[in-house]
Amino acid sequence: MHDALFAGLQTPTPTGTPVDPNLVTPGFWGFALIVFIAIAVIVLVWDMLRRIRRGRVRADIREELLAEQQAADAVRASDVDDQDVDPADDPDRRA
Repeated sequence: MHDALFAGLQTPTPTGTPVDPNLVTPGFWGFALIVFIAIAVIVLVWDMLRRIRRGRVRADIREELLAEQQAADAVRASDVDDQDVDPADDPDRRA
């Protein structure tokens, strides 16, 4: 049934009309906009990488300071523990 409805219609074919190249090209303003976007992307990526690098350095410094603090606390705790232990009361040393 569909074939009967569309039998009289022809498929349109494109004609070879000349195209004005000035209407199809982006021109100076299109080029300027693309250059501006490219520069903005480069600046944003550079800034992002700088901030990530700064965050990593700060995290490394924070880890080093924490490790030094824990080492100092461990030395302080072992000094206090060693002062409380009497070698004469140590059951492992009696033999």
